[in-house]
Amino acid sequence: MLKGVKVIDFTNYLPGPFATLRLAELGAEIIKVEPPSGDPARNTGISKQGTGIVFLANNRQKKSITLNLKEKVGVETALKLIANADVVIESFRPGVMEKLGLSYDAVRKVKPDIVYCSISGYGQNGILSKLGNHDINYMALSGVLAQLKDSQGRPVHPSITIADYLGGFAANERILAGLVSRFLSGQGSYHSISITDQLASLLGNHVIVEKETGEGTGINVLNGSIISYAIYETMDGRYMSLGALEPKFWQNFCLAHRHEDWIEAHFSKTDAANLVFKEVTALFKGKTFYEWIEFAQKVDCCMAPVLEVGELNENPYFKEKELIFASSWGDYQVKMHSDVEQGTIAPPPKKGEHNDGILNGILI
Repeated sequence: MLKGVKVIDFTNYLPGPFATLRLAELGAEIIKVEPPSGDPARNTGISKQGTGIVFLANNRQKKSITLNLKEKVGVETALKLIANADVVIESFRPGVMEKLGLSYDAVRKVKPDIVYCSISGYGQNGILSKLGNHDINYMALSGVLAQLKDSQGRPVHPSITIADYLGGFAANERILAGLVSRFLSGQGSYHSISITDQLASLLGNHVIVEKETGEGTGINVLNGSIISYAIYETMDGRYMSLGALEPKFWQNFCLAHRHEDWIEAHFSKTDAANLVFKEVTALFKGKTFYEWIEFAQKVDCCMAPVLEVGELNENPYFKEKELIFASSWGDYQVKMHSDVEQGTIAPPPKKGEHNDGILNGILI
């Protein structure tokens, strides 16, 4: 789909590399520009292979070159690369690319129709734009972290960097929109992605609900407060998700257990005083996790198991799609697009692996 599109990638760590991995899997050529010391992600969460896990997971199908952008020759070389590219993506702190001489204004002098995307925590301008922060801070400030609380009302620290990944998705969206706009108008464009802003955009329902009712947990039928849309513990300490919002799904669930009397309690509360909730809770604890999985595959009631990461590649759903695959270089990788055919998959590049092939061609 994106064959022939060349992306010059100045990003490190996770949001930008995740974005360009998704573009690479769609066929774009990604030239990853690393400092002489390399992307710091090469040293984040060291794998058995001695390379950072964050780097391994997000940089296959890319080419790596090293440039010292603090030196004039490095900047000049970068501009020569950009002159023959379609997209620039960067994730430095606001103002850094301008100091280096690689701002959008500088770049469009050599490539007027460039699509240029900057990813940052708080945007390129504003009272927080110059501050350093990470995923947990963006989640906290955006209001999203407050939606993940334990039974005592304390925020739960997520074990996945939701903000970083959402920032990558948003960058992709804008880059692809920029490419479409260029196709239609012939004009390049600049795009500033604030990760915090993107997270806040998830809370449209929540903002309206809070303003109208004072409740800060969104639409009440979706927040675990009703018995037909909740998480239940099984006999063996595992968990199943039930999402039987529509009457037909709740009826299927109730009738499969010969409990027609539960049907009227469809939207009743997950409250200890609710007799039907107590009975449903006991029902789930009366069967094992795998018995409930078998039930969920037979009865159409919007039910799915809460799987652990190590179970994904053996789950029939993921096995059928080959979404998680053993790579030829000795680890496991996750496809970005399950419906896109992949040819030979190149491993994450060694630092500066493509210097000769790429730099020699533009420095002659």
